[in-house]
Amino acid sequence: MKKLLTLIITAFVAIAMQAGDKFKLTDAMYGGYWPQTYAAIQPMADGEHFARMSNDRTMILMGSFKNGVIVDTLFNAATARGFDKKHIDGYLFSPDESRILLQTSTTGIYRNSFTAEHYIFSRKNNKAVPLSENGAQQVPKFSPDGTMIAFVRNNNLFLVKLLFDNSESQITTDGAAGKIINGIPDWVNEEEFMTNCSYDFSADSKVLAYVKYDESEVMMYDMPMYIPTGKQNVAMEPYCAPYSFKYPVAGAVNSKVTVHSFDIKSRVTRTLDVPLPEEGYIPRIKFTKDPATLAVLTLNRHQSVMDIFAVNPLSGVSKRILREESDTYLNEQVYAGIEFLDNHFILHSERSGYNHLYLYTTGGEFVRPITEGEFEVKKFYGYDKKKNEYYYLSNAGSPLRDNIYKTNSKGKTTKLTNGEGTNSAVFSSTMKYFINTFSNINTPHIVTTNDNSGKRIETLIDNSSLKERLAKYDMPTKEFFTFTTTDGVQLNGWMIKPADFDAGKRYPVVMFQYSGPYSQQVNDSWYIGNYGNAMFESYMASEGFVMVCVDGRGTGGRGTEFGKCTYLNIGKYEPKDQVETAKYLGTLPYIDKENIGIWGWSFGGYNTIMSMSQDEAVFKAGVAVAAPTDWRFYDTVYTERYMRTPKENKEGYDKGSAIVNADKLNGKLLLVHGTADDNVHLRNMIRYTHALTQANKEFEMALYPDSNHSIYYGSNTRFHLFTRIAKFFIENLK
Repeated sequence: MKKLLTLIITAFVAIAMQAGDKFKLTDAMYGGYWPQTYAAIQPMADGEHFARMSNDRTMILMGSFKNGVIVDTLFNAATARGFDKKHIDGYLFSPDESRILLQTSTTGIYRNSFTAEHYIFSRKNNKAVPLSENGAQQVPKFSPDGTMIAFVRNNNLFLVKLLFDNSESQITTDGAAGKIINGIPDWVNEEEFMTNCSYDFSADSKVLAYVKYDESEVMMYDMPMYIPTGKQNVAMEPYCAPYSFKYPVAGAVNSKVTVHSFDIKSRVTRTLDVPLPEEGYIPRIKFTKDPATLAVLTLNRHQSVMDIFAVNPLSGVSKRILREESDTYLNEQVYAGIEFLDNHFILHSERSGYNHLYLYTTGGEFVRPITEGEFEVKKFYGYDKKKNEYYYLSNAGSPLRDNIYKTNSKGKTTKLTNGEGTNSAVFSSTMKYFINTFSNINTPHIVTTNDNSGKRIETLIDNSSLKERLAKYDMPTKEFFTFTTTDGVQLNGWMIKPADFDAGKRYPVVMFQYSGPYSQQVNDSWYIGNYGNAMFESYMASEGFVMVCVDGRGTGGRGTEFGKCTYLNIGKYEPKDQVETAKYLGTLPYIDKENIGIWGWSFGGYNTIMSMSQDEAVFKAGVAVAAPTDWRFYDTVYTERYMRTPKENKEGYDKGSAIVNADKLNGKLLLVHGTADDNVHLRNMIRYTHALTQANKEFEMALYPDSNHSIYYGSNTRFHLFTRIAKFFIENLK
């Protein structure tokens, strides 16, 4: 009887699914509609195999590039001797791959930094031992000969010698919280230069070079923490526990940076003679293949001039080998993407108006451009020495789509991927094979193995089950569109319409955007919008909204003329283009132009406010999450890259200030912020609400205790936040 009842219930459920279920917010956020992919893929030295973590993070598996078949288990948490953790968070091979450094018990610090307990795992003995018994570590790294591991703890560098029973020694001793940091960057250098490590080994493993950050004169920022964790001093529990860190705002004092070398055998530390510009930065140091040459990259404070110095780590003598300049600013790819080959290096440069690859000798002599054309190179994958071919990712053909290419020394270029959408690759160490991950706006990730001619060998993941799960819902339609503004600028966007869309009706609109410099939200990828494949937008479409996103001027993928036109004038063109979008949408017969809303997060929150503070009042409602409201409150590196200092550009800061323009606000506004936002501080919201109050402007606000910039703290916080956003638009636009 129970079995029969189960069959009847199952049949009714199947019928209901076929009829089409309405997509709910719980489905968007808790439905688990994320595509399956491979985690932490690393190519192995033989050129034929790759390693990856199992989905449950309990194993490291070895697969074949030829067919994707798993041929071995390199590590298993359940059977490894001396390992008492249930899973790992990451891993790193020694150069000869006989050992694996296992990352466990990870605790985040800021966006890119974390501490973790690491274990050294011997594949031969199937045994794991702690890297250190003296506390968690940061950014561990094997020496090139595999006999040592360096790491940072409590702002100091340490060295573990594997051939001497893992003996641990301390390299620096002056590290101190809020004063001196060795080998890892301070907050602003980490956040804005996209790195969490500032040291490197020489190619012969005899020297370790590192950057020292003296943040003694940087102003402290204090945040009260409201939710007891049990870790703070018991005497403080009736009060807010303070959290303090160094944060330089635009125009303020930065950390002073110097470069040092440590001779491992003699244990002699030297200060290297690097001609740093006044108040300049060192975004990267990197040893070349020559152990006598450390490449030190420097930037002036305006970030418009980058010098590359070849520095001898023992004598300390430096020689400038290249200078890259811009009349505005240099983008992060220039220093983050530099790659040293045997006798050459690859430089990213926008000197032609688009980001391309250029070949130089290690002595700084220009050889030739590797890529050319009116498109952007997104990533350099590697060089095949035998075939003299260079592999890279670019958006040639469309700024909305990325494909993988190779080009040889004669300029012959071959497109290796053909799907209309977004691609990314992990190449084998010999560049003979690559694992490709493809998706587009309607297709979840397809993972394949391919040879270096582009031929698909095997499909590893097709996410067919995800498509089947989503098929039970009445999902909305997704499409791209293009329009031209009254300034004659062509803008790209995507639009999501309700599943039961009727062109004879008029629909309210919610526009989502980010709009920050060189960002890109409009691309032909499964990961558009919020929560994967626009899952939040799909929910809103099920509630009767048309959802829209447009990349305005200042965003990426379209060259420097489009991307850098906002220089010194953040807040001028970005909101204007969102207003233009709303006006264009209002001309469409199925759009209710009286009910258009806008929202965004971080820069998108800022641009929401600015878009609602224009002369033309086109937005009825808006939501600004974690929004900077005056660039004087934001950090030096990011803000000055685009605006210079407040002293140099007072007019630009005033015109681009939401606070200064508070009296111009039109429409209903919801402001959202996390009280522990270390990135965009809460005072942005508080100062703006004060200005709105004095201007007699109504607004709503929501604070999330102890949440940082991502607003995740607490198991229900994100759901509460998106429920609030959805409800705000439903109440004000319908």
